[in-house]
Amino acid sequence: MSLRNLLILTNNFPNFSDTYVVEIFVKEQLKYIRRHFENVYVISPVAYGMEYIRKTHFEDYSYDNVHVFFPKYFNLPFFYKYQKEFWVKLESHAVLKFLEKKGIEFDIIHAHFTWPSGAVAVEVKKKFGVPVVITEHTSGTFQKAIDEKDPIFIHSWQMSDAIIRVRKGDIFLMGDVGIDLEKVYHIPNGYDQKKFYPLDKQECRDKLGLSKDKKIILNVGNPYGEVKGHSYLIEAMEKVVSKRDDVLCYIVGDGVLREKLEKQILSSNLQDHVKIVGLKPHHEVPLWMNACDIFVLPSLNEGNPTVLVESLACGKPFVGTSVGGVPEIITSDDLGFLVKPGDSLDLAEKISHSLDVNWDENKILDHAQRYSWENIAEQISDIYVNLNCNI
Repeated sequence: MSLRNLLILTNNFPNFSDTYVVEIFVKEQLKYIRRHFENVYVISPVAYGMEYIRKTHFEDYSYDNVHVFFPKYFNLPFFYKYQKEFWVKLESHAVLKFLEKKGIEFDIIHAHFTWPSGAVAVEVKKKFGVPVVITEHTSGTFQKAIDEKDPIFIHSWQMSDAIIRVRKGDIFLMGDVGIDLEKVYHIPNGYDQKKFYPLDKQECRDKLGLSKDKKIILNVGNPYGEVKGHSYLIEAMEKVVSKRDDVLCYIVGDGVLREKLEKQILSSNLQDHVKIVGLKPHHEVPLWMNACDIFVLPSLNEGNPTVLVESLACGKPFVGTSVGGVPEIITSDDLGFLVKPGDSLDLAEKISHSLDVNWDENKILDHAQRYSWENIAEQISDIYVNLNCNI
């Protein structure tokens, strides 16, 4: 590849220690993307006050040939939802000023999420004249942008040179708002084969201090909003426990709804069967995946959840809602079961059934292989090469 340097623009990026893991899939993807470049520059702008909201502190850092920057700048939270053009203007100015100050040179820009990173990327393109790739990860936000014909989204897509959509089933909608579908590619999210692979279940349970003889149901997802469906999972567990008491459900994550969910657990008398264990370091998540019997994702909406393919990569069957890109991955009952979103009875029935199935781990692992970051990175690299050839 003749491309030397890659610029990544992203709304969030993990800190050096990975204690802040929002959008860690971008960092995981870069482990393989970076091999195609001399240097990768990651810029994740942080508006003043955002560190307080995110309850963390960001410091620039480097690893391998990846250089991560969190330039601080002034913006107003009001602009994030209203008068978005002002948010783009202020963030774009901050990014351009930072690039000039650091003297960063790059051959291609890859922005994760159209808003605001993709919108900023096309502004940067105006000055540097390099190709822009936008990966659109969202589900609800994407649909809203289509329904409302959001001018910032549409302009960003029109000005980009390639668009990667993690879900295949709704790509046609971009054509309805005037986007050339020839430049839209379906590439799902992936998983790191070096982190997520089968481990001995009992050894993992011993390391985590979990029961050896219980059936363990696992959910990994921060309860930051009702969209993650945790309340329906708790309702479903009440039904499951009424028929069998050999089950434990662990929710790995933390968020604003945790206290409300813990009250729901207590009021349902499920404290011995459902436990919210809080955030865990990303390197510990594979232990939880391998310690469980089934993985459950009760979301009301999703794009292309990385935890889904990570659980499959550990050989675990999946039970979850038929939303977003999930049905594009769970394509047969050999991999798991799909349920109606928001239907706790259906969820309970599928959880109970899955606990009695003799799953073929090899079938699950074979299916997961196609979603490894190594394979995904090759597909993305091909897009970079094609854009460079067309310059």
